This record gives sequence, C-alpha cells and structure tokens, in this order.
Amino acid sequence: MPRQARLDAPGTLHHVIVRGIEKRAIVTSDEDREEFVARLGEAALATGTAIYAWALLPNHAHLLVRSGSVGLPTFMMKWLTGYAIWYNRRHRRYGHLFQNRYKSIICEEDAYFRELVRYIHLNPLRANLVQRMAQLDRYRWCGHAVLLGKGEHKWQARRYVLSWYGRSLTEAVKAYRKFVEQGIALGRRTDLVGGGLIRSLGGWSQVRSLGGRRARVRADERILGSGEFVERMIEEAEERIKAQVPVDRRILRARQYIEKRCAENTVSIEELRGSGRRGPVSRLRSDLARHLVLEIGLPLAEVARQLGVTTSGISRALKRTRKE
Repeated sequence: MPRQARLDAPGTLHHVIVRGIEKRAIVTSDEDREEFVARLGEAALATGTAIYAWALLPNHAHLLVRSGSVGLPTFMMKWLTGYAIWYNRRHRRYGHLFQNRYKSIICEEDAYFRELVRYIHLNPLRANLVQRMAQLDRYRWCGHAVLLGKGEHKWQARRYVLSWYGRSLTEAVKAYRKFVEQGIALGRRTDLVGGGLIRSLGGWSQVRSLGGRRARVRADERILGSGEFVERMIEEAEERIKAQVPVDRRILRARQYIEKRCAENTVSIEELRGSGRRGPVSRLRSDLARHLVLEIGLPLAEVARQLGVTTSGISRALKRTRKE
C-alpha cells in the first residue's frame, strides 16, 4: 500500500519522531549528542522552525515543532542530512543513519499542546536514562531542563511553552514541573503516538464511545485531534495539492488557453510566435504572458517558449501590464 503524503503548511504543529535505521543508535557519545543538538538549533534558526519540546534517546528522538515558512521537510533535511554526514565521517561508517521516512503527526494545539510537551520530556525517564525527576530536571539531552531554567538553548521557545502553564514565569515553571511529574503515572501514552482512529479521536476511551458509528468518523494516522480537526486538516491539504498542478498539465492548459485566445482575436499561432509587432498581436502576447505566469503558474522560461519570445521579453510584458 503506498505511503500517504505528508501534511504540512507554514505554522503547523507537528510531533516528529526520528529513528535510527534498523533501530540502531544515532548517538553513541556526548560529542555525538552535542553535535546532534547543535545542528537541531542551527536548522531551526535557519528555517524559522519553532522548537517547543525535544528529547534525544540513543536510537531515536522526539520533537514538538511548528513549521516555518519553508515547511517541515526543508527543516528536517537541513538538520538530519548534515548530522548524518558528520556522524558517518566521525565513526568511519557508510550508508543511511536514519530510517528513510521520519514520522510527523499534525497536532490539534488547544487539546494536545501541554500533553505532548509532557509526553516528550518524560521520554528519558521512561527509557531509564534517568531514574528520578530530580535527574530529569538537569538532564542535558532533553528540553525539560531548559523550561525549568537549568539549561539554555536560544532556539528553544521557552517563554511560549511556559505561557501555557501560568501568567508569571515563576508560577509557570512551578506549574509545568508539577504537571510533568503527574504524567509519570500515565505510562507510555500510546494514544499520543498510535495510529488511525485512536490517534485522530484522542484515545481508546473516545473510540469505544463510538460503538457502531466508527465507520462514519474520519480518521487519519497522520493527525492527532478531534474528528472536526481531522476533516479540516485533510480538506486544507487537498486544496494545497489541487493548487500544485504538475508542470506538464499546466503546459497543456497553457496551450489550450493560447489557442482559445488566438481564435477569439483572429490571430494565428504562427503570427503570435513570430516577430510581428502590430498592436493587437503585441497586446495579446502581454495578456497571455500575464495569465500564464500569474494564473496558470508557468515559469517565465516556459512562457517564453510557448509565446516564441525571450524570457526578458516576458519580464517586460509583465511590467507593462502591472503599470497599466
């Protein structure tokens, strides 16, 4: 079964999980961990990605992020590719370091933000990398210590996260730490990382309450949120996909539009693409250039090929139409 496309748009909240290939280690020393975290911060700052929570474990990592204007895949590629090259050189190894496809789950912010921050920051405790909350409070390879003020990463959005727990900084830190500690008893929280209906509805209790109505509820393993949230995210993604028409289809649309407009203006295709500069032909070229670039979305070079002129000629035509 083909894997589903990623859902992303600037400003989308994601729970991201990165795993080593075949469950192998992605860090084996503190030097590796320092490089991994440093590259995470550099990529976040370079791409405008907000980092709210993170935890680095021996063979995988969790993050809660909000994608920037360039999107989540660009951030992930910049971060993971650079680190993988560095790691392979340092350890004299070859081949892939990470699983080819990281997991990203779009999250409904109001319902899940606090829960996900807690879930991610408790990972070192659940994995027995630390034994007690007091150790987690100072653990270097997790964003928890930064939120408590016991560590610092300028790229981590500390104040935004703490604003969910209290008005003053002191009050928020205290409430956040208490909230995290209360989460230990909740265990692994498969409802936050499971798939399909469980994830989309927010847990087994929600699924069981549906009874025989399950088939009528929209579910998607890429989304953590209510049924309405799932519907909205899928609809928005479908609209973005529709807007991204492949170039070959855009070229076909462009040719059909050119033929239609030429017929309406009694101008032959040969004359349009020739060197003629009589008024009606020149105006038609300008109108077509504007439509092919702004409405159909063709690159300037392709518009120039379709209209039989130079790319600079298309640029001048667009400037003229803007002035008019």
